[in-house]
Amino acid sequence: MFLLEAYLIPLACFVAVILLFASVRILREYERAVVFTLGRFQRVKGPGLVLMIPFFQEMVRVDLRIQVIEIPRQDVISRDNVSMKVDAVLYFNVVDPKRAIIKVQNFMPATNMLAQTTLRAVLGQHELDEMLSERKKLSADVQAILDSATETWGIKVSNVEIRTVELTDNMVRAIAKQAEAERDRRAKVIHAEAEFQASQTLVNAAKILGSVPAAMQLRYLQTLTEIGAEQNSTVVFPMPIDIMKPFLDLIEKADRSLPARGNGTDKAQLSVVSDAAH
Repeated sequence: MFLLEAYLIPLACFVAVILLFASVRILREYERAVVFTLGRFQRVKGPGLVLMIPFFQEMVRVDLRIQVIEIPRQDVISRDNVSMKVDAVLYFNVVDPKRAIIKVQNFMPATNMLAQTTLRAVLGQHELDEMLSERKKLSADVQAILDSATETWGIKVSNVEIRTVELTDNMVRAIAKQAEAERDRRAKVIHAEAEFQASQTLVNAAKILGSVPAAMQLRYLQTLTEIGAEQNSTVVFPMPIDIMKPFLDLIEKADRSLPARGNGTDKAQLSVVSDAAH
């Protein structure tokens, strides 16, 4: 009898230690335990020390921290029939451990697959230019759709970032040609606007110089100064029309007087001839 007790006491102590370790769980601050009693949900426990009834209760650990999933590269066809490959990064966390365990079998791959299909569906509704220029807006659209779909799973999608939009070589060359043509168009428009502004300025300057004769003379003198500053063998002197005008007036008056004098001489000659005839 004493020998039997000597074996049973250590065995009972060993079993008690095993049951103690089986019934005690320690959860970190970011962990929660979804406890099931005989297969039925009981409650969510944690963090800290959690006591379990061995063989009757079991628990599932759930991490509440933000999870990061890389969405694999997806083949996407845009609305304007451009083929490309797009990948993204998904940020989410569990806000309801009960629904995350009960409503879906495995929320990590389920969220990943849903993100892939949603990314293809959203990007397929937009054109290539929108994908390249409005990437933030498209990411927000994908995030809103995913957040609404995973709400029933107790999951909160906090952010979606589209990382890479990879185009084929032909599309890259076509986009480069388009960008070059756009730059040429802008350069021609800017050049035309500059020519218009320059001509407008010249017209205004001509009006000012024409209204004040002294300003034109000063402009002549400035031009002569600029020409003289250079080492030129030939100097062209612009003669103002105002200086030549008096001489032109004299020449014009002389030309008008010549026909009148000619007519008087002819009349005198005609009278002499008529007298001689008589």
